[in-house]
Amino acid sequence: MGESAAQRFDLGEIDQVAYVVRDLEKSLPRFEALFGEFSRMDSTTPGTTFRGRESDVTLKLAFGRSGDLEIELIEPVSGRGPHQEFVDAGNEGVHHVRFRIADIDGKLPGLNAAGYETIWYCRFTPEIAWAYLEVPEDEGGGLFELLEMPS
Repeated sequence: MGESAAQRFDLGEIDQVAYVVRDLEKSLPRFEALFGEFSRMDSTTPGTTFRGRESDVTLKLAFGRSGDLEIELIEPVSGRGPHQEFVDAGNEGVHHVRFRIADIDGKLPGLNAAGYETIWYCRFTPEIAWAYLEVPEDEGGGLFELLEMPS
C-alpha cells in the first residue's frame, strides 16, 4: 500500500467529516443521538466558483464533535454547489472530509497537476478560503475539502 494523498501532499490530519442531508431538522435527532448536541447556523456565501462558474450558495449547517473530529451536517438551500449536486444525484450521507492547511493557493497547483480537480473554491476573506477537490477515480474517487483559516 502506497502513501495516502494526505501524506504525499502534506495535508495533515483529517479534522472534519461532513454529511449532506436533505432535511437538517429531520436529520439532527439521529446525529445528536450518536454525537451529542450540535450547534446550528445558516450560511450564505456569494461569489463562490463551482465547476468554473460563479455561484451564490446558501446552506443550513450544524456542527458537532467526536473527540478532536468535527462532524458537519449540510443541507443545501439554494445555489449551485457540490452539496446540491450530491443531492440532485440522489445521494445523502457522507460527502467529504476536511484538512486544515496554511496556504491553500500554494497547495492547489500541485494537487491539480496530480489530477485532483478543484470543483468549488472561495476566497472568503484574505485569511479564509476553502476548496473542494475531486479525488481521481483511480485513487478511489470522492471529495475532500481544504480549509485555510486562522485557529
